Amino acid sequence: MNIAVVGLSHKTAPVEVREKLSIPEPVYDQAIAHLCNCPNVQEVAVLSTCNRLEIYLVTSETEPGIREVIQFLSEHSKLPTSMLRPYLFTLLHQDAVTHLMRVASGLDSLVLGEGQILAQVKHCHKMGQQHSGVGRVLNQLFKQGISAGKRVRTETSIGTGAVSISSAAVELAQMKANLAAHRITILGAGKMSRLLVQHLVSKGATNITVLNRSMERAQELANQFPDARLKLRPLSEMMAAIADSDIVFTSTSATEPILDRAKLETYLEPHQPLMLFDIAVPRNVDADVNEMAHVKAFNVDDLKAVVAQNQESRRQMAMEAEALLEEEVDAFEGWLRSLETVSTISSLRDKIETIRAQELEKALSRLGNEFGDRHREVIEALTKGIVNKILHDPMVQLRAQQDIEARRRAMETLEVLFNLASEQARV
Repeated sequence: MNIAVVGLSHKTAPVEVREKLSIPEPVYDQAIAHLCNCPNVQEVAVLSTCNRLEIYLVTSETEPGIREVIQFLSEHSKLPTSMLRPYLFTLLHQDAVTHLMRVASGLDSLVLGEGQILAQVKHCHKMGQQHSGVGRVLNQLFKQGISAGKRVRTETSIGTGAVSISSAAVELAQMKANLAAHRITILGAGKMSRLLVQHLVSKGATNITVLNRSMERAQELANQFPDARLKLRPLSEMMAAIADSDIVFTSTSATEPILDRAKLETYLEPHQPLMLFDIAVPRNVDADVNEMAHVKAFNVDDLKAVVAQNQESRRQMAMEAEALLEEEVDAFEGWLRSLETVSTISSLRDKIETIRAQELEKALSRLGNEFGDRHREVIEALTKGIVNKILHDPMVQLRAQQDIEARRRAMETLEVLFNLASEQARV
């Protein structure tokens, strides 16, 4: 029973690679089912966001299990493993546990301390349970990770003023232009767009248009910001709306670019300036837009410059958070150690109890009717007490052993000395 995580993030792979690995929610069930059918994968959870794709797994054999996950990622992304491997990271055992804690706490995010990732980790846990990928071990790991994320946010100040990808995009836009004086269009009406509107309004933007395929969903978004007086248009009017805009934010769920140089050249006036902020993964804006001199396009990777300005002030808070995470990791490791020793301890106790009961019956049968029920109870309690005293220290030491290999060697020694394997086979 080994825990591992295989994946990539904004730290290891550019957006054009991450978007190929992205797993949309409608195919979560297929991805989890595929991975669970791998011979060496026992449990699996998929965390897919705009900045990372991570596969958490419990595997019977670490190396074969990891190879199976990498093969799945290669098939899903249509990238050969030789091309994919340089962008992937693999973490094992305690490193994998610590990584999830850091991710849930926002310590591994593009925007240090951002809060959106905790909700995404919760959703990953929920989807893993819903599609039968998460079992006993990952269930406990994610519960501990979510607990860690909550503690970091309530016991430190790292979340104070923390910005999401959406707010970082607005912050970058504000560096480039006076938002209150420009016409702004948002493509999409999902969660990211809601955050865009929230941050734009807080920065003084007043002329905001939202486009979406579903006008009903766009209206739901507008209802959340009645004072913003958002203008709503169908996505079919996208190019006309862009032609009337100075700044455009794109955040749709399209799997292919919906804007490229050819479309913009058709609808924009010659030399008409335009700023595009693409916060979608996969990207909504094709890279060839950068070839247009009067159009400035930014994607999620460009937000790193904005994020860098906020990092220094949060480092001390991050150090405080790391100390909290050590406690959460230790708590999970303690649980895992106890879980790994349950089978051996249970077998040992069962065998000793069987011997005790058999020897007690022999002794009592020799004594005949000389002993009453009260005497039998005293002798029963005496023999049970002796067994418990003898087993107490070995069990405590076995559970407390932190070194994985040392603990396994100790369990193997007990199994050999007390012939527990043959007992389990008879059962």
